[in-house]
Amino acid sequence: MLDVIGVGNLNYDIIFLLDRFPEFHEKVVARDAHFGLGGAAGNTISWLATFGLRTGFIGVVGDDEIGRAHLSYFKSLGVDTRGIDVVGVPSGVAVAMVHGDDKRIVKHLGANSLRRFKSEYAREARFLHLSSNPPELIEEAVRFANAEGIMVSVDIGEATVPRDVEGMIDYLLMNEDEYRRKYGSLDPSLSNARNLIITLNGGGALVRADGEVREIRGLSAEVVDSTGAGDSFDAGVIYGLLKGWSLFDSAKLGMLLAYLTVQKVGARSAVVPIDNVREEAEKLGLELPW
Repeated sequence: MLDVIGVGNLNYDIIFLLDRFPEFHEKVVARDAHFGLGGAAGNTISWLATFGLRTGFIGVVGDDEIGRAHLSYFKSLGVDTRGIDVVGVPSGVAVAMVHGDDKRIVKHLGANSLRRFKSEYAREARFLHLSSNPPELIEEAVRFANAEGIMVSVDIGEATVPRDVEGMIDYLLMNEDEYRRKYGSLDPSLSNARNLIITLNGGGALVRADGEVREIRGLSAEVVDSTGAGDSFDAGVIYGLLKGWSLFDSAKLGMLLAYLTVQKVGARSAVVPIDNVREEAEKLGLELPW
């Protein structure tokens, strides 16, 4: 039995840190660059595996150097890779240009476009986490999780919220801009997901759990690169929930992991064992039910 299975993209990230974005037909020189493995759900699972949870993944990589690197990295963390297919299509790639808090991303799905939900494998999980998935896969996975009594979280990202199954989603996660685009305002009652977490611009989160709404205050950090911050936040939420914490305390841990992530370049550069996170929480005076 696995604690959590992630479902989503596996990419190779190329990140450029810029002093300014280029103009039309202009070339600029990056002041720094980072190259590494990424993909939203993969980033979340990397944290959870490092924290000692039993993890697995449903995804697709190419039969290439990037695909082999993904499999090797996950295996080094103890992530079960039986749910990852290897196909004759190049692995996914994401290129990000970062200037301060602003970020522009271009993705090539590659092998990710061949991802299919694997119900037999998913049945081994206590918890399913979906991030960066098409609506039809989200709907299939949510219906399956409800039928099997498996908790499910969905970081909706750019995808459309599947209205037919929205009320079946245990934990719906999105950022403030995504929520405003989809619902027209920041009113948390507009979503009928069972529980709702909206990360706010500038830090913090708006959390609705069991009919109660609270704002979780963010942690102030100098942002070097925000890539993967939302994925780290998701990891904190899931870890807390699987440990029996309230959603409000789980969101506080998510805030802490996001805080650590934005101070590094790259989505997985800040990933550390749970003992290191506890030490950081103590330094910041952040009380959590460890």
